[in-house]
Amino acid sequence: MIKKIAVLTSGGDSPGMNAAIQSIIHSSYKNKIRILGVLDGYLGLCQDNIIKLKNNFSNIINQGGTILRTARYKKFNQKKERKIAIKNMKNRNIDALIVIGGNGTYIGANKLNKMGFPCIGIPATIDNDILGTDYTIGYNTALETIVKSIDKLRDTSSSHQRISIVEIMGRNCGDLTLFSSLACWCEFIITPEILYNEKKLIHKIKKSIKKGKKNIIIAITEKICNVQKLAKNIELKIKKETRATILGHIQRGGSPVAIDRILASRMGFYSIQLLLKNKFGKCIGIQNNKIISHNINDLLKFKKKKFKKKLMFVSNNLY
Repeated sequence: MIKKIAVLTSGGDSPGMNAAIQSIIHSSYKNKIRILGVLDGYLGLCQDNIIKLKNNFSNIINQGGTILRTARYKKFNQKKERKIAIKNMKNRNIDALIVIGGNGTYIGANKLNKMGFPCIGIPATIDNDILGTDYTIGYNTALETIVKSIDKLRDTSSSHQRISIVEIMGRNCGDLTLFSSLACWCEFIITPEILYNEKKLIHKIKKSIKKGKKNIIIAITEKICNVQKLAKNIELKIKKETRATILGHIQRGGSPVAIDRILASRMGFYSIQLLLKNKFGKCIGIQNNKIISHNINDLLKFKKKKFKKKLMFVSNNLY
């Protein structure tokens, strides 16, 4: 029977993490489960940096970031480090651990599960790159931030009749780029799932300008190319002022939008329900607006989410 649990946030921060923490705290107290918070993710777990979480945490649902802080701790891949973490938790009579984060966080939780320590995973990353869920906590807030930024860039790009390149987060997943492009009617979209060819891009831009296009927005997922260099190459070949804007970590911050608060609250509540049923080694997701769970180990066998080709088709036929 579960009597005491701990919760941590790991990897990149994501708006809505605090909402999930608040939900877990309140659900735990209602089910007479004591709860502790691990500071600084897996690093804090190994350093025994653990605090009590009280039931008066009721004003954090609207805060961005994470009150438990986060860290990327690569040494947690070492078995000796995980043994220290498990020993620290057992010394505090912790029966199970809830982790909130992305793929790296899930890998850590899966390894703890395999060593016999029960874990539950909640997906929180702005990249929306986790399998088994339509949306991750923080994705929709980041999307709203990006849309507002592109709208502002469109204003100045239109005024100066220039080409603007916008670099968007997402790593190996193009969801943020694709959805924000659809929302803002960006003329060109470049994501990791699509083969990138600079010559073809420049050729298409030339065709758009010949048709009378005065300003152009190019949305591109990070790490595909050097966007500053791309801007210079386009300006050189097309003879039209071109600027690159890297939105960077501003995409991570801010108060979570309503949909992320609701999603985080539902997932936090569901994590406690799983523990009460002694269902461990699970990760939570939402599919067709239904909260579900999968075995973490099963999901980690697959590398990537399927790309939304139909949405890309819509985009290509709109602009």
